[in-house]
Amino acid sequence: MKHIAVMGSGNGSNFEAIVKWFQDKSVEITCLSDVEDAFILKRAQNLRINHQFLPFEQNFEYFSKNEFDLVVLAGYMKIIPENVLKAMGKVINIHPSLLPAFKGKDAVKKAFLAGVKVSGVTVHYVDCNIDTGKIIAQYPVFIDNSMHFDEFEAEIHEIEHRLYPIVIEKVLEDKIFDFHDLMKSGCSKNKEGGGCDRCGQH
Repeated sequence: MKHIAVMGSGNGSNFEAIVKWFQDKSVEITCLSDVEDAFILKRAQNLRINHQFLPFEQNFEYFSKNEFDLVVLAGYMKIIPENVLKAMGKVINIHPSLLPAFKGKDAVKKAFLAGVKVSGVTVHYVDCNIDTGKIIAQYPVFIDNSMHFDEFEAEIHEIEHRLYPIVIEKVLEDKIFDFHDLMKSGCSKNKEGGGCDRCGQH
């Protein structure tokens, strides 16, 4: 049995995608949030997942006493100090851009307003800086001239929900992520170049 902690500060849609991916697998999930009324905790309650409010200042004490095979950040909005990272062990994060482009907050909007033709999603290891850790996996999202921001944002989120659980599983297994794994999950661009066939995004 593997044990992972998923940490988030907000809505928790990636958290829910992770839970659903692992629901029939030998993985135990704990949900942690630094925001007491964050919806991610409500999602965890509804999904019957262990969850708790964990103030940012208590992270070092908590992770010194509780060991996980992997800590997964999913919309966690704080920068984690080096001593806490060491206590956590292996920590990964998902970011809605093709790093190193558009680091930090509002990456989806920054990419769209910059007029780039391609952005995407990155899963990376976490270090003490903002979105600078070693990249594990990336997936592109193309921005068509006729695409509205809401469509672009929705496609970014769909790719996050498909990519992150698979990458988490590979990291737990000490295996390298391969795009064939994503294709086998049913998420692939259709021949017209627009979106995920399984997700129904176009």
